[in-house]
Amino acid sequence: MKIDGSCHCGAIRYEAEIDDPDKASICHCTDCQALTGSAFSVTVGAPENKFRLTAGEPRIYVKTTADSGAKRLQAFCGDCGSPIYATSAEPPADGSPRRFGLRVGTLRQRRSIGPAKQIWRKSALPWVPPMAHLETFAEEND
Repeated sequence: MKIDGSCHCGAIRYEAEIDDPDKASICHCTDCQALTGSAFSVTVGAPENKFRLTAGEPRIYVKTTADSGAKRLQAFCGDCGSPIYATSAEPPADGSPRRFGLRVGTLRQRRSIGPAKQIWRKSALPWVPPMAHLETFAEEND
């Protein structure tokens, strides 16, 4: 599915082709809570080679994942602060393109995107409903 999106102020704009609009994921980890300023993040995947910036250049924050020590790039608008995507710092060893977790709230087509799973449910805030209809993992994909 072809999509396009932007940050809140419009300084960063992009186009992408996502794998499956029904396979977005919700992450309840404490890093996503802090990075979004909310209870969780919602992302949908796109390969790096199917993502193209059409305006602006995001700022990049390198986050070290606590459990694995892996470095994750967090792209956001330097003007309004909207998170745009997250990806691994290093490309996969097999030579395939990196995966971008596009922040669903920045997509113009966000109403057509639905989550299929939730991860890090053990970190979910107690007032967030269980969302039992989704595939659920206590941690990343246990």
